Amino acid sequence: MKKTLITIAALLTACVSGLAQEKKVLVAYYSATGTTEKVASRLASVTGGTLYEIKPETVYSSADLNWHDKNSRSTIEMADPDSRPAIVKDLQDAGSYEIVYIGFPIWWDEAPRVVNTFIETYGFSGAKVILFATSGGSSITNSEKVLRKTYPDLKWQAGRLLNGVSDSELKKWADK
Repeated sequence: MKKTLITIAALLTACVSGLAQEKKVLVAYYSATGTTEKVASRLASVTGGTLYEIKPETVYSSADLNWHDKNSRSTIEMADPDSRPAIVKDLQDAGSYEIVYIGFPIWWDEAPRVVNTFIETYGFSGAKVILFATSGGSSITNSEKVLRKTYPDLKWQAGRLLNGVSDSELKKWADK
């Protein structure tokens, strides 16, 4: 009986210890049409992370997103590297996350400027920051390059374009 109790106590200690070692994960995303949101939701599910939507204070309309129009809001913002569209600031305990995934659609071969606003608002110093993106034709390479150069003090990890990945591929990538 005593051996059984000692074994149970050891197992409980190991379980509690394992839970304490799990990292706190944030999966933040901006999604204009819902594509990135779907991937972010799946990523949060496989990582056990907190899902958080990066919301512009002024929602983008279809006209704002018309990349064929040189006067559309998104075109004007992307033409100005210093543009920082206002976001809703409602993320609680931003500094408590150890791993932060940031997802977005690729616009003009870069992350939308609301991503810059998000990073500058919350900082994430000390956290591992991992980008993920969706795109109809661009890779994530330039988005990563620009954000790494703009925020060199962050602890960047390799990001990935996540178009059409299975849940098992997503989990395998997230477990790295």
